[in-house]
Amino acid sequence: QVQLVESGGGLVQAGGSLRLSCAASGRTSSAVVVGWFRRAPGKEREFVAAITRSSGSTYYADSVKGRFTISRDNAKNTVYLQMNSLKPEDTAVYYCASKGTLGSSSYIGSYGYWGQGTQVTVSS
Repeated sequence: QVQLVESGGGLVQAGGSLRLSCAASGRTSSAVVVGWFRRAPGKEREFVAAITRSSGSTYYADSVKGRFTISRDNAKNTVYLQMNSLKPEDTAVYYCASKGTLGSSSYIGSYGYWGQGTQVTVSS
């Protein structure tokens, strides 16, 4: 079992920045890939970014490339999502998730453990 806890959400004006954290505990060795997803009001959950914990390889949705950066601190079992140049359309509940295998990092169904989510609201 892997427990994931997100933090760092909040209210920010358009153009601003936030950094989300995802702290993992439990059987963290099975968290081979950690991803960030989001669900905006009235929309389905979508992939944002993912990172392979061992190599640091990163993957991004086209909508956030160049604005968001995912990183990890394995000593702290924490993955971060630095979000810059935020837009109102980035407003959503952000979730982190982990999976035990490589590949298909953007596929929601491949992730077995999920955090409770943190709200990000970007005002115009």
